[in-house]
Amino acid sequence: MRYTGPSCRQCRREGTKLFLKGTKCFTEKCPVERRPYAPGQHGQAQARRRKASEYSKQLREKQKIKRIYGVSEQQFRNTFEKVAKLPGITGHNLLAALESRLDNMVYRMGFAASRKAARQLIRHGHIEINGKSVDIPSYAVAPGEEIKVRGKSRENVWVKESMEHAKRGSSPSWLAVDRDSYSGRMLERPTRPNIAIAAQEQLVVELYSK
Repeated sequence: MRYTGPSCRQCRREGTKLFLKGTKCFTEKCPVERRPYAPGQHGQAQARRRKASEYSKQLREKQKIKRIYGVSEQQFRNTFEKVAKLPGITGHNLLAALESRLDNMVYRMGFAASRKAARQLIRHGHIEINGKSVDIPSYAVAPGEEIKVRGKSRENVWVKESMEHAKRGSSPSWLAVDRDSYSGRMLERPTRPNIAIAAQEQLVVELYSK
């Protein structure tokens, strides 16, 4: 089951910004900045407790990565089981698979302010792949496929605001984005050095290997 409560509560639970609320995460209004401890009446006390066990660290890292990408427990497990069969480093393959999801790609290209907003755009039919509408956020994008915001959808106020904010930064090196045509492509599958999230994916591999 996917979490449907307040996004900022998840960031506070993990003790770090997961960038789930778009531009709000970069302002002084971010709850993690104001209350850097877990939510709930025992949040501050938990921060002073004894050192976490290895299992606890592994579990928290799995929860953090799962929440960053906004996937359910079953989706995360299924993704792990698929990449575990591939050659290479399993943890790196896991992150590459999550980065290749359509909702993440729409977010990385700057068409949506967050992955949650990207999923809404996709489900409402605002996104095309190679000229055809795709409404599945988990769609695995392959190198060379063109992702594009549909013509009328470019007037969507949320898309325009996100694009304006995206202009202040740069896209990942494995993506080519044409902001004038609201389109982009994956040049190659991302490798770990080019995936900009602070995660210890090896802990997830250790957790699922038990």
